[in-house]
Amino acid sequence: MNHSSVRAALAALALALGACSAPESPVAPDGLKEAFAGRFLVGAAINDFQAAGRDSMSVAIVTAEFNTITPENVLKWEVVHPKPDSFAFDAADRFVAFGEAHGMFLVGHTLVWHSQTPRWVFEHADGSSLTRDELLARLENHISTVVGRYKGRIKGWDVVNEALNEDGTLRDTPYRRIIGDDYLVKAFEFARAADPDAQLYYNDYSLANPAKRRGAIALVQGLQAAGVRVDGIGEQGHYNLDWPSVAQFDSTVVELASLGMPVHVTELDITVLPNPNRTQGADIAETAEARAALDPYAAGLPDSVQSLLAARYEGLFRVLAARADLVERVTFWGVHDGASWLNGWPVRGRTNYPLLFDRTGLRKPAYDAVRVVASETAPKP
Repeated sequence: MNHSSVRAALAALALALGACSAPESPVAPDGLKEAFAGRFLVGAAINDFQAAGRDSMSVAIVTAEFNTITPENVLKWEVVHPKPDSFAFDAADRFVAFGEAHGMFLVGHTLVWHSQTPRWVFEHADGSSLTRDELLARLENHISTVVGRYKGRIKGWDVVNEALNEDGTLRDTPYRRIIGDDYLVKAFEFARAADPDAQLYYNDYSLANPAKRRGAIALVQGLQAAGVRVDGIGEQGHYNLDWPSVAQFDSTVVELASLGMPVHVTELDITVLPNPNRTQGADIAETAEARAALDPYAAGLPDSVQSLLAARYEGLFRVLAARADLVERVTFWGVHDGASWLNGWPVRGRTNYPLLFDRTGLRKPAYDAVRVVASETAPKP
């Protein structure tokens, strides 16, 4: 379908629904959690400002719309364990308290990641590299302390995050260089020991890329062969208006589910801005210099692009609704456009529009499109 056809179809749909203009309230009478109840959880990643209740607009959206939350940063190593002998749990405690106060399923993000991890984790004070046994000891201490603190409260953990290259091979991270390929096994073993009842996930981006998807499947199969129980696989869902296609997204969900575990769409957002690097995914190491051509909608998103974004979300959620038996959770990476990390990556200071709520907290046409999917695909009573 061409862009004109998409816009025409969405305009007709909006007219039929009486949704041609934004509603006065930022939330519907019931939320996305009710719209997809019995099919999968729907959630958002939240920051510390939101978890602390200092952003009332976001709090209203999160509590009305979602039944699961993930922290953006407060459980990453550099925040929660900044020094060898010092943990900083205040922000993580606020996240957990917020989720528990609202009866939400809490996901911990993330225990093992090559990014946002202090150098001291891998080095002695003189800069020399740790040995395998020394790094394993630090890893076990970190995981047992963090997971142990929230045992029985945080119900699911992204144990290992982004361990793969785009071709599906293992990244040459400090964990791998010092410990070896079995650092993945050890991380899951440490997490399981710290909370035997928690769900443990492997999480990565661009798994719609066939080579990387094959690598993720092989990675999980290797963990299973080593006797490790993995409870879910996370496809981050950092997409754009053209990639992946609906068919690619569908095949991704189906192939990942062939592992015999639920699929989690863990970090869903859709950039509408030009890609300066012509790459797919979400590698935070990629950056580009700002220039006007890369920030075309600083004054506002044109209706034509709003329509394309709505159609994009509709297509993805029709797949999710059709594959609800394979999907356990869908989490947006952010609450509203103004709080999205995509305003600063890969180019700092841009104005992006990747989520269902705008900067004032109002529902966008994309939200309405998702609600239409929920209604039209709801199981018959």
